[in-house]
Amino acid sequence: MRYHVLTLFPEAFAGPVEHSMLGRAARRGLLSVQVTDIRSYTRDAHGTADDYQFGGGHGMVLKPEPIFEATEEALAAYPMTERGAVPVVLLSPQGRTLNQQLVLELAPAPGLVLICGHYAGVDERVRSHLATHDVSIGDYVLTGGELAAMVVIDAVSRFTPGVVGSAENVQEDSITSGLLQHPLYTRPAEFRGMDTPEVLRSGNHAEIDRWRRQESLRRTLARRPDLLETADLTAADREYLAGLGYSGRADGDSDNNSPRPAG
Repeated sequence: MRYHVLTLFPEAFAGPVEHSMLGRAARRGLLSVQVTDIRSYTRDAHGTADDYQFGGGHGMVLKPEPIFEATEEALAAYPMTERGAVPVVLLSPQGRTLNQQLVLELAPAPGLVLICGHYAGVDERVRSHLATHDVSIGDYVLTGGELAAMVVIDAVSRFTPGVVGSAENVQEDSITSGLLQHPLYTRPAEFRGMDTPEVLRSGNHAEIDRWRRQESLRRTLARRPDLLETADLTAADREYLAGLGYSGRADGDSDNNSPRPAG
């Protein structure tokens, strides 16, 4: 996966994309992050990338020319047959909320162009004529799109083969599996009077799997009951949840086209 980040603050990406899992994946050639300073595409001696709003108003607006030209140059690195498959993502509080479904939509692309908004926002022509996706990471406002771009890079990269240790780890994650993950324990078995569940040390893998599934269902019901409306539940799952007081949808009411909740 190739990421092209367009930002006014390229130095913000020096740490997060050079260390830990992303850094190792980049050194192995599994992904690349090219960070471009939008100001390098401006046309005046001062590198002016923003201007006052037409009609007046508080805050400066990022100009369209440098963003369009930087995006076009990033896309020019791909063969003509691939360019239409490269999403151009504008990070914005007005966008579609990032969730695992959207991550899975973006993950197969050969690359992503990520435009980091700033100040009062970007010229609307970027949103309406350049960006293919308008994405928000939550219902709050950041000082800029850099942190949001890092979140997108991290979330999408986990679905690039080889970035995470095993594909099973990714598929069993909270949300990806459709439910929240079951509790996790490691050694020591006893710590400050707190014991790990005996079943996990029993060696009975069928019982361990059953315990994990039920704990996953219990935790999802307690913390994110909305996920149960679209989760792939078995008859045994529904029986267990009913014992916990969950009525939910009845058998046969599953609608694969129902929108998934924003994560």
